Amino acid sequence: MANLKGSERAQYVQGMFARIASRYDLMNRIMTLGQDVRWRAEVIRRAALKPGEMVLDLGAGTGDLAGEALRRLPQCRVVAADFTLAMMQAGKQRPGAVSIDWSGADAQNLPFPDQVFDAVVSGFLLRNVSDLTASLREQHRVLRPGGRMVALDTTRPPQSLLSPLINFHLHTMIPWLGRLVAGDSDAYTYLPDSTAGFLTAEQLASRMAAAGFHQVGFKRLMFGTIAIHWGIK
Repeated sequence: MANLKGSERAQYVQGMFARIASRYDLMNRIMTLGQDVRWRAEVIRRAALKPGEMVLDLGAGTGDLAGEALRRLPQCRVVAADFTLAMMQAGKQRPGAVSIDWSGADAQNLPFPDQVFDAVVSGFLLRNVSDLTASLREQHRVLRPGGRMVALDTTRPPQSLLSPLINFHLHTMIPWLGRLVAGDSDAYTYLPDSTAGFLTAEQLASRMAAAGFHQVGFKRLMFGTIAIHWGIK
């Protein structure tokens, strides 16, 4: 399914996340051995929020990053936006969700004015959008000058001696866990397939620069299968 394009890809991704919404957080913790909590904390640290600033959690899902932003800095204003309503409905049941402004939104055509946010953060969004360039440009558009963009996502790991083990985890263990825990092996076959078809960390950094971001950098995690990227408008 990772080879779908345009509206077909968007519809598939939306339906997939709606199916797994109730088990999404649990699967993330299991697949990453709980490391995704630490990664999201680093995303918010790199966003360098200040009291009173506005942050957009784009592709928010159940609001992990939005919640982390409020835990770290309760004085900031947080908007969580996603195009899968079932994911946000699951997130609204979490403690503290009432302090988050939830918004249905397409990451490629955001319903926000220019230069309104001080930071845009995302977790596992970019490889799922059907038009990456459009999404990056939209994130750049809604940021104020000097605003920060920080993205956490899977990335194609470089070849190494660990590649066979990594591939076994991605293409065998994760679908098995998806079937066992979430009852949906198809969704968790899409995850490793979409990772393999996504950009390298270096290529994504180049695309961010092309969209207008400066001081672009990235950090690889979990044997090169995860990366945090950042840039400034």
